Order: sequence, then C-alpha cells, then structure tokens
Amino acid sequence: MGSSKFNLNLSAFKLFERLCKNAQEYSVLVEKTKCGATLVDAGLEAKGGFFAGEIITEICLGGLGQVKIFPVQYEDVVLPSVYVQTDHPALSTLGSQFAGWQVKSEGYRAIGSGPARAIALKPKKLYRKLNYSEQADKAVLVLETEKKPPEEAVLMIAEKCNVKPENVYLVVFSTTSLAGSTQVSGRIVETGLHKLERLGLDPLIVTSAWGYAPIIPLHPKSGEAMGRTNDAILYGGTANYIVNYDDDEELENIVKQAPSTSSKMMQEAKELAQKNPRFLDIFKEAGFDFYKIDPNIFAPAIVSINNLKTGKTFRAGKFDILVMKESLGL
Repeated sequence: MGSSKFNLNLSAFKLFERLCKNAQEYSVLVEKTKCGATLVDAGLEAKGGFFAGEIITEICLGGLGQVKIFPVQYEDVVLPSVYVQTDHPALSTLGSQFAGWQVKSEGYRAIGSGPARAIALKPKKLYRKLNYSEQADKAVLVLETEKKPPEEAVLMIAEKCNVKPENVYLVVFSTTSLAGSTQVSGRIVETGLHKLERLGLDPLIVTSAWGYAPIIPLHPKSGEAMGRTNDAILYGGTANYIVNYDDDEELENIVKQAPSTSSKMMQEAKELAQKNPRFLDIFKEAGFDFYKIDPNIFAPAIVSINNLKTGKTFRAGKFDILVMKESLGL
C-alpha cells in the first residue's frame, strides 16, 4: 500500500505519553499488564473526565486532529459539546478513529479504535481504499469496554500488530464514563465521513473537515449510556467537509443521503414509532449487538459539504431536540 509522511501510531504515542505523565491531572490510572503492555484506565475504575476525553479523542485521531469542548445551546438546553477539526480527514478518522476492530477473546469483547488498526489493517478493505498501511514498533489502541482486557486479548493485539507485548499501549473506558461519552461525541467527523464513503464519495478528496456534537449526561447502565452517546451524534451532531468535486448535482445527491435519518432502518423504525426512535430502541432490536445495526444509521444529524471547485455548499438534515431531551430524561 501507499506510503505517507505520517506515522499515526508514533503521533498518537506522544499524546499517550502526555496522558501517562499527567495521570493525576487527567484523572486516569496507569498500570502494566502481566505481559508488559501499558494500560490507561480512563473510565472503568478511574474517574476520567473532560480532560481525558479530549486527549483520548486526539489519540483516536492519530494526532492529526484538534479537539475542544465548549457549551452549545440546543433550543432551551445547554450542553457541553465536542468540537473536532482536522486537515487530514481520511487518515485521521477512517484510518485511525473509526471503530473498526472488534477485539474478542474468551469471555471478553471490546470495540477497538485508534492507529493500531493501521498496522493490523482492521478492516483490510477500508485500508485498501485509503491506499494506506503502517509499520511501527509501537501500537496504540483505544478500547470501549466494560472491563480490562485479559492477557489473551493483549497478546492477540500484539501479534496482529507485529509488535512486542511491551510495545502495546491501551486506553480503556466504558461509555458510562465522562471520558467515554466525550470521545463518542468526538467521532462526529468520522461518522459523517464514513457514511459519505459508503455513499460513494472518495474520502481522499476531502481536504479538511470539522464538526461538533453534544456530550449527553451520563447513565450508569451501559446499554442506556450507549444509546445516549449515539443519540448525541444522530440527532444533535453536525459535520462539515471541504472537497474537490467535479459534479455538483452528484455531490448534492450524496449529501441528501448522508444524515442519520436517511437510513432505511431509521425510516422504518420511525414509521413504527411515529417519531424518530432513540438509538437505544434500535440497539435493543439488534440484540444489543453494535455490529448488527444498519451502518448507514451511524451519521450526524446534519451534513454539509463545500465544493472548492464551484464554491457551492450543500447541506442536509436537521437536529431533533425532542429525542435528545428524551435521552436527557427530560
């Protein structure tokens, strides 16, 4: 595959080092596993928080994106919101941040994202499209999980990345934590670009991107937390892209299909419920299996694309504050 002046794992490792060196400031716990890997608990036993959520999102982006948190008013509700910007959208989001590695071992499951995917080529088809792969002596992976990975899982990650176990660097958290909730909302640009890629847009022509999504208040139950964090993007997130595209009519048609509510599964669920359904309802129908859900659902509420070749901007979708309020328990 193609070469690049970037090394996502090495860029992310610098942020990982900062996280470890300032563990108290970030409210995380750092430990070594039996096989020598470094594990940062950012939301299991550790408190985690906004600071941890910011830097973890930047780690997920392979060090090629900036993340900030600021308040946004959604009608009569004010929520902290994650703002993400990148000048390397395809590589930082699809090549690193995308949750494309389902880490499994006996009795354990986690959703893996971050630059280690570019070494292990998870999934291979996506990296073929990006014309990208990576070799590094350090593998950095972020795990969304309810418990720490067993040694078997850590050793499997090392093997897939062709690195020594002591050169595996993991960040773990639950979506019930503030750091976890923050980094899910921080996927706003990634979810939009992944949807656009599925609709036929070449992600490599996207020159820059930015977006923001609210951080929904926490819930102690993992299923409810998963539902809330996805509602934040599906109904309260906006993503914006700059591209070089030859055909405005074709581009406009792609944008019309890009928002979350354009998904066939979402439209069918809306017909049954007579309103936009909460993600938790869809999640239950899928047997709480993240990978059995129509992937076209995972997209921002609003998608906008500016075409540099013509100067035109196309926008589709809208916020659904009612569903967000239901997620808030209001």
